[in-house]
Amino acid sequence: MSFSRMRTIRAVVALSVGLSASTLGQTQRNQAQSGTNHPATKERSRIAFSHMLPKLDGNRLKATVAEVNYRPGEASPPHSHPCAVIGYVVTGKIRTQVKGEPLEIYKAGESFYEAPNGIHLVSGNASMTQPARLLAYFVCDRDAPLSTAESKITHAGGK
Repeated sequence: MSFSRMRTIRAVVALSVGLSASTLGQTQRNQAQSGTNHPATKERSRIAFSHMLPKLDGNRLKATVAEVNYRPGEASPPHSHPCAVIGYVVTGKIRTQVKGEPLEIYKAGESFYEAPNGIHLVSGNASMTQPARLLAYFVCDRDAPLSTAESKITHAGGK
C-alpha cells in the first residue's frame, strides 16, 4: 500500500473518529438537557452535517481529507479551493470567511461548507492562546491543487 493511500486512509479514520466523538458529546449534552441519561435512549449515530454538493462530472471523483493545524493566533493567507470543502473543527476555534459571506467562528465539533472557487479571505485560529485543528474534506471531480494562493487567483483571473 502506498504512503499516500495510507495517509488518506488515516485521514478518513481521523475524520470518522472526530465525528464520532462530536456525536457522543452532542448526544450527552442533549441527554443532560432533556434528562434522558438512560443507556437505552442513547443515539448510536446522528447526522453531524449535510449540504448539497455542486454538480460534478462524476467520471473522476476524488475525496481528500487534509488535517490543518493552527498555532495560537496563526492564519493562512487568502486562498481559493477548486473543489467543494467540508470543514470539521477537531479542537479549538476556527475563524473563516469566504468573500461575500460573513465572518464565522466555528468551535470543536462544528462543521461548515465552502463552495468551490470562493476566495477564502480569512482562515485561522480564533484564539491567541490555544491551538486549533480542523479536518478539511475535499470533494473533487478532477485532479487539481487543493488550494491556490489569492495572489495567483487575482493575477490569473483578473478578479
